[in-house]
This record gives sequence, structure tokens and C-alpha cells, in this order.
Amino acid sequence: MTVRRLDEHPVHLDARSGALVQPAFPQGAGAMEWYEDYARRSAADGAKGRLVAVHAFAEDWTSWEMHPAGDELVLCLEGRMVLVQELSDGTLARTELAAGDYAINPAGLWHTADVREPVRALFITAGLGTEHRAR
Repeated sequence: MTVRRLDEHPVHLDARSGALVQPAFPQGAGAMEWYEDYARRSAADGAKGRLVAVHAFAEDWTSWEMHPAGDELVLCLEGRMVLVQELSDGTLARTELAAGDYAINPAGLWHTADVREPVRALFITAGLGTEHRAR
């Protein structure tokens, strides 16, 4: 058994209940390319695959994202963050999370995050078809 850190090596939960260690996640530049490569590596699992990762943030997100294939669980491990969700009527819902709190981004709902203090969060994401747009 090998010990790893989720913030360095995310895990893909595949459609056959396997847990597959992923290549090292780049800090800074290269993150979007890593996600594109992940999409190719995990495509065979379709909507049943899930990415499990930990990320640290010191600043508000600069983009929105949306996961059409399934819900995303966000668990705040340290710090404080605000999940911002764009509802179907265009209004914004804000949910503050502190260490130990979690919330769910429903499938197909655009969301982003604001950082109240440096934060580490665990994400369990149905990544198939994820889209991004500028904030």
C-alpha cells in the first residue's frame, strides 16, 4: 500500500468500483490541461465516474463551472468559502462553508466560489462534460 495526498494525486472512482490514482496535479499553470487529460483517461466510465480531489484556494475563483453528468459534493476542510450558484431564474444563491461543512452543486448548475479566508476543500465530482466560462 502506498500513502499519497489527494491534493497531489487525485483519485478517479470508476464505474466498476475501482479507485485509480491519477497523475500529479500541477500547482498553478497546467491545471486545465490536467483536467482535459483526465477527461480522456476516464471517458470510458461515462457519467458513473467520479473525481475525488483536494484543492487549496487563497483567492476567489476566476471562472464558473458546470457538471452536466452529476452532482458535485464540496466539503470544506479548512478555512471559509462561499459557494455561489446561478439558479435557473438567473439569481445567485450563496452558501457559506466553514471547516467540516459541505454542500452540493446539483448537476447542470453553474457555480463558482469566493474565499473568505484561505481554504482547503474536498471535491467529489462527476466530471464528464464539465464546462467552464469566465466570471
